[in-house]
Amino acid sequence: MRSAGEPGSDPYVPRHGDARYEVLHYDLSLDYRVEGNRLEGEATLSCRVLAEAESLMLDLHGLAVQKVWVDGRPQRFTHARSRLTLKLPLAAGRELSVRVKYAGTPRPMRSRALGAAGWEELEDGVIVAAQPHGAPSWYPCNDRPDDKATYSIALSTPAGYTVAVSGELQGTRRTSRGVVWSFEQTAPMPTYLATVQIGRYREIEHPGAPVPVRTLAPAVIEESDLAGSFDLQPEMLAFFARLFGPYPFTSYTAVITEDELEIPLESQGLSTFGSNFVDTDWESVRLIAHELSHQWFGNSVTLQRWQDIWLHEGFACYCEWLWAEESGVSTVQAEVEKHHALLAGLAQDDLVLADPGRDLMFDDRVYKRGALAVHALRLHLGDESFVQIVRSWLEEHRFGTVSTEMFLEHVAQQAGDEAAALLDPWLRETALPTCPVPASA
Repeated sequence: MRSAGEPGSDPYVPRHGDARYEVLHYDLSLDYRVEGNRLEGEATLSCRVLAEAESLMLDLHGLAVQKVWVDGRPQRFTHARSRLTLKLPLAAGRELSVRVKYAGTPRPMRSRALGAAGWEELEDGVIVAAQPHGAPSWYPCNDRPDDKATYSIALSTPAGYTVAVSGELQGTRRTSRGVVWSFEQTAPMPTYLATVQIGRYREIEHPGAPVPVRTLAPAVIEESDLAGSFDLQPEMLAFFARLFGPYPFTSYTAVITEDELEIPLESQGLSTFGSNFVDTDWESVRLIAHELSHQWFGNSVTLQRWQDIWLHEGFACYCEWLWAEESGVSTVQAEVEKHHALLAGLAQDDLVLADPGRDLMFDDRVYKRGALAVHALRLHLGDESFVQIVRSWLEEHRFGTVSTEMFLEHVAQQAGDEAAALLDPWLRETALPTCPVPASA
């Protein structure tokens, strides 16, 4: 539950976000010293007020605010418990510019329920993995998944480092202090999908996809090391595009850190992997496909509330099974039956897929049960109708935000109430439905 005076929009991530306004554009000018982990920044937020208010809240964690301006004028503020509050009267419909100058030693945001997320030092560089609450660890923002904005990001680093950001590189410029990397993200993006990756990387291009596909890897990883894993990304991207419609963004980048990472993570137009995922084993390859598929399911079409995370993870997990069949590793039905059997051996009475609760939002059962629900819908509809419905869903909500209710309404409109009702036991009940199998089986 939200506490009094907290106008945030999502109970899964309390004390984040302010639903009384939206950000249209972020302009970030950052200077980062790798040695000493020192970040200096100036962020300009172009905002629109949605509801009359007497204050405006931004999220910023662990960094000291030096000055704030509103529409060019100095503004008083308070900054406590990662909330930057500006006291000023705001009329609905007003547009304003908020500029924040800040600095400090960035570190991940930590939560007892959600763990750590955000800006994190590597052995020699930086990784930003912000899902679901880590964006305030490096820039002031309205940290809500349903508030998408465009971005301009200029980041200065010492020479010798490569920078990757959720956006398209516009150019680099040498200065007396290092190199300024400038990026633009013109497709609306939620705060948690914004990322910065800094390391001593080299770029490896992968031809053959409808858009540029590249991998940034440390020197210890040879291009030949990517054979049978990351060099499959163009083929994966083309396959998903044939099924679900054109790739939503201008390019796709995979960053491989020299450090080992527990899990990979997608950002908008970019995914990050540890060096331990450079492997032709299926457990690595499936995750390369999984993160790439999130560009459609999660990044272009994004949940409005964290409780609906199955819309991201269920479809991305199903895309793993689709790629398994496409590449000859397995069949979708074999994966369905294997994972249904595994789920059947686990407790189910504490999980409701459409609202799993904050503690279980990243539970593997959400991923697998969500994928099984997708397959049940596919078997009911037939392949042609299933693909058409999913493609139209993605096209209708391209660069927008969605909910479970919206998806069920879309299915009902396209295929009838019976098709939507088929999903209810998967989404609303705790008991695991029977394994979906073809009618002829």
